[in-house]
Amino acid sequence: MLKKIALSAALAAAFAPAMADEGQWQPHQLPQLKAELKRIGITIPAERLADLSKHPMSAMVSLDGCSASFVSPDGLVVTNHHCAYGAIQRNSTAEKNYIANGFLAKTRAEELPGGPTTRVYVTDKLENVTARVNDGLDKLSGKARHEEVKKRIKALIAECESDKIYRCSVPAFHRGAEYYRIRQMMIKDVRLVYAPAESIGNYGGDIDNYEWPRHTGDYSFLRAYVGKDGRPADPSPDNVPYKSKDFLVVSAEGLKNGDPILLAGYPGRTSRYKLPVEIRFARDSNYPAMVADYQADLDAIDAATKGKPNDVVRYASVVKSINNRMKKTQGLLDGFARKDIAAIKDAQDAGFRTWYGKQPNASAAMLAELDAAIAADMALTSEEFAYGVATYSDLLKSARTLYRLALEKQKPDAERESGFQERDIANIKGRLTRLEQSLVASVDQARYTAGLQRYAKLDAKLHPQGLDALVPAADAVPAMYAQSKLADTKARLAWMDAAPAAFEQSDDPFIKLAVRMHQVALSLEDRRKEVDGNLEKFIPQYMGAVIAWKKSQGKPVYPDANSTLRVTYGTVSAYSPKDGLTKGPFTTVEGIVEKFTGKDPFDAPKGLLEAVKAKRYGQFKDPVLGTVPVNFLSSADTTGGNSGSAIVNKRGELIGLNFDSTYESITKDWYFDTDITRAIHLDVRYMLWVMKEVDHADNLLQEMKIKYPKK
Repeated sequence: MLKKIALSAALAAAFAPAMADEGQWQPHQLPQLKAELKRIGITIPAERLADLSKHPMSAMVSLDGCSASFVSPDGLVVTNHHCAYGAIQRNSTAEKNYIANGFLAKTRAEELPGGPTTRVYVTDKLENVTARVNDGLDKLSGKARHEEVKKRIKALIAECESDKIYRCSVPAFHRGAEYYRIRQMMIKDVRLVYAPAESIGNYGGDIDNYEWPRHTGDYSFLRAYVGKDGRPADPSPDNVPYKSKDFLVVSAEGLKNGDPILLAGYPGRTSRYKLPVEIRFARDSNYPAMVADYQADLDAIDAATKGKPNDVVRYASVVKSINNRMKKTQGLLDGFARKDIAAIKDAQDAGFRTWYGKQPNASAAMLAELDAAIAADMALTSEEFAYGVATYSDLLKSARTLYRLALEKQKPDAERESGFQERDIANIKGRLTRLEQSLVASVDQARYTAGLQRYAKLDAKLHPQGLDALVPAADAVPAMYAQSKLADTKARLAWMDAAPAAFEQSDDPFIKLAVRMHQVALSLEDRRKEVDGNLEKFIPQYMGAVIAWKKSQGKPVYPDANSTLRVTYGTVSAYSPKDGLTKGPFTTVEGIVEKFTGKDPFDAPKGLLEAVKAKRYGQFKDPVLGTVPVNFLSSADTTGGNSGSAIVNKRGELIGLNFDSTYESITKDWYFDTDITRAIHLDVRYMLWVMKEVDHADNLLQEMKIKYPKK
């Protein structure tokens, strides 16, 4: 086994020069990349990029699943249209459909509530707490180790959240080799300011999703509000716009092929350091099952909402999210078929193991224990998937959450499971309340019935022990919905204050089912803790060795994405997806007209088409293209969660928003292929042009500081 000092040294010296534009870098790593940033033409000092309190990093925020940035001193936030889609949907009805028609608040008073779970997170502090999490755990493994790690993390979080305006977290980096405590100011009053019509914000719909060329105006605006004392507060009409310390200047000067860009945001998850066996599990088992399940759920929703416009609106955000996950997962499968990434990883793994075997104190036992832990993880993952299929109901999910909350409340706060502590109560209430705008009992019933039917067809070996005797028959489901009161928001929220005994005596069919299922859920949870505890023991040892190995080859070493603030860089770049075909880096408004059919999803607004026909391009006309650019490609390293990430030029001015990747790039979550990996961005000139020529959002254009091209 490598000594601890070897792991620490490997991590400390892991910042080898990057190759190509690969890497989702922690801000504090950037001073190690000065040469790379200079090579592509970035003029912002690397030390400034590493400082979260200085521009431009101080303007970057998280939306809990998406990225965004401040673009005015009054808390105005720009992000993707699809990132604000939930807020747009929750304020929409069939009669007042902001999804289809767009929304613009001309005054602050007209801004609409973003919803009970919409948050803006401003990261302001980061500390390395690896020693406080990992020291003294050598003799522990399995569940005992996992629970000790969680206990330490909860203590670190409680210490950090002494001021309740902050939300703190202690995520793992390098699969548990390092831990950082991250403090974020959590702004809870977030309002919808402006979103273009879906025929702009989602032009091309699911047909164009992950495709290039693209012509999507994927942007929207929110505003963060705080109490009159400047501190985050619950939503209130008395709140005032947050005075953002820094904000991005918006540049309409544009880019050209080969220009450098920086991208900052909160990428969700990548798997670049996983082993070949984990790739094969995803490719051959887990992902195909997920794709089939997504499609079946979409079919159930479609059948249940057909001919019911209000129901379609209520489930619009759900459907969009499922479609996006399904296309990405299918894209991963197609990518695995196109390039044998498992075989590439086989060669890398063999090279690593050969190198490792020659190191002082190398341990064959560690590798064997690692392989066993990963095998256990994959087996349990399949059972957890089956459990999810068997519980495909928002009402059942609510009942399970409420019963677990009642049980956890019996414990001292520090001993409760993460997700059920006092710090989590507001979020639980928000999720339960949000169903008021996104739940239709008849649709939920159809989804649950279909889920139970799919569960019955799964291999019985994947069924969690004891679950089959508890799940209802599909034909019993209608009666459950008829008898339950959980679809009513007031009744649902009332259970938040109930004691366990009340649940155990309840006649509500979903509450009764949640109580009966609880022991099966606990059994799965205990097994997950055992598996995770072993992974947490062996993977950091493995990662320390991998980092040292990569460093010896001069290869880039950065942590997998984990929803924390990262910076990546690249250049505006064309690419060749296959022999004889090259795709240029820009699309233009003329492409919108070429794709136009008059029918969804290629039905552009009349005002936009007229503006293109009249060539009313003004200051947003690109001198090379001779028209207004819509989207552009770069070689930046992105993934899910980077949606809405600010794209800045060499001076740190906003010139675009990240929103997608090309279909050929989807496998970058597992393997970064320099030749074909391209991210898709909204060109800010198109956003500004639509705001001026189509939606007449003059109030926002005046609020932002916009840098126009020199005449």
